[in-house]
Amino acid sequence: MKISLTPQEIEKRLMDAGVQPTLQRIAICRYVLCEADHPTAEQVKDWAQQNLDKISQATVYNTMNALVDAGLLRALRLPHTEKVIYDDNIEDHHHFFDEETGRLYDLPEEQIDVRSKLPKKFKTNRVEVLFTGKVED
Repeated sequence: MKISLTPQEIEKRLMDAGVQPTLQRIAICRYVLCEADHPTAEQVKDWAQQNLDKISQATVYNTMNALVDAGLLRALRLPHTEKVIYDDNIEDHHHFFDEETGRLYDLPEEQIDVRSKLPKKFKTNRVEVLFTGKVED
């Protein structure tokens, strides 16, 4: 479920993360955190160019990279594609990719116990599992 944040709350999050809160960054952050669901860089760029005055592609990509570097987003690269998908859920979790619709679903980490299946000699820092297939009704 998407969260609702005021521009002031977004500005505070950006400042707390060490990101200068420009009007363009606040607007992009609001779109990614409050409206979009696992958007690609292209989708963010298209939204920004339709909704913000005179914003360059470079500004959009630089903003997305700054949000990832600051830990406000995760950048995911799906196998067999050049697209980067941004995830505002920065907690540990897994994903299911619906190959028919292209939709990416979050799966809570506790639903899939992968760590206990690894040999004891492997010490994990983080686990990211991507399931692919079709969501059936």
